[in-house]
Amino acid sequence: MKPYRKWLLVLLLAWLLLFLSLLCHFLDLRSSRLPRSRLSRTETRLLASSEKDWRRRRRTDFRSRSEDYYRSRSLEILQRLWTGNLTVEMLSPRLQKVLKVQLSSNRHQVTYQGPRGDCRSGLQLYCELKRRTRIRTVDGTQEPFSGLGWARLVPSLPLQQLRTSQYQSCAVVTSAGAVLNSSLGREIDSHDAVLRFNAAPTKGFERDVGTKTTIRIINSQIVARPKHQFNSSSLYQDVTLLLWDPAPYSSNLTEWFEKPDFDLFSAYVERRRLRPEQPFYILHPEFIWSLWDLIQDNTGVQIQPNPPSSGFTGILLMMSLCGEVSVYEFIPSVRRTDRCHYYERYHDAACTLGAYHPLLYEKLLIQRINVGPQDQLRTKGKVTLRGFSTVRCGS
Repeated sequence: MKPYRKWLLVLLLAWLLLFLSLLCHFLDLRSSRLPRSRLSRTETRLLASSEKDWRRRRRTDFRSRSEDYYRSRSLEILQRLWTGNLTVEMLSPRLQKVLKVQLSSNRHQVTYQGPRGDCRSGLQLYCELKRRTRIRTVDGTQEPFSGLGWARLVPSLPLQQLRTSQYQSCAVVTSAGAVLNSSLGREIDSHDAVLRFNAAPTKGFERDVGTKTTIRIINSQIVARPKHQFNSSSLYQDVTLLLWDPAPYSSNLTEWFEKPDFDLFSAYVERRRLRPEQPFYILHPEFIWSLWDLIQDNTGVQIQPNPPSSGFTGILLMMSLCGEVSVYEFIPSVRRTDRCHYYERYHDAACTLGAYHPLLYEKLLIQRINVGPQDQLRTKGKVTLRGFSTVRCGS
């Protein structure tokens, strides 16, 4: 090839590269000045929403797997509850993990040194419960309450003297989701006294839970949180109220008074001044923790070092006040569900089998003293218990 042709070819290539470079620069500049389309913004929002949903699904995936586990094994778990053979190892991985966390945290400084065992049953267990269940409320005679004049504030009639000849049959109605579609309302109302819990309503659920309420056990959240409208709601009027709050295992009243879980004390004082005629008591921490000791004494493994549930507390309370006690859906029936409360759309297997409270062990203990027929436990979720006044024990 002649030299001038080589130079001509190089020159043409150089001009071609320069042209392509200028063209690319022009196109980039033009595209950067164009406004974004609506579709682009929509796509951005959709992508952001999709990412948000993915993150939310990722957070709840562990719980979802746990609930799937509960549903897949619910019949087996239920049958073992009915027969008293359910163990922690049969629970979902999530609940087992929560249990381990509760055991290690020990936020209430539990220093239990007593025995553990599950050998008692029948009359022997009844007599043990009767001997050690001693109802006690804050009566204003101990500091810091005595120095604040609480002796004049609390009801003059002790709670344990509420029992009369009218309390021959009593019903304990749990708030469990399994109560729905039970048609137990009329049966529940046939009892002389009915115990309910926290914010559980009867209106709108009369067919399943009845209408009568004699005693209501409430936790400190009910009186402290404005959403419950404690001083105006009809749920908390014309009934005997029993209030409780988690206290240290030592039952140090001064420590509890200074750092309650929720501020129950100011709400109690206000209510007593507004309605001095209403029977309203605060359950003493020693009573609450004595029930925990009872559960641990009669369980072969370590239980959660947290106060017993309101349900278990209510059952033992009514056994102290009544001749016979019918308990509904504390141990679930064939209507089993992971719905926590019949009046709320919230689902979590921990509401039935326990996370914070030692619910599993409470249920196993109550199953051991059930004197009712098994078919009523299975179809109604009904446990029948003897009142302590009818239990005859040796000296």
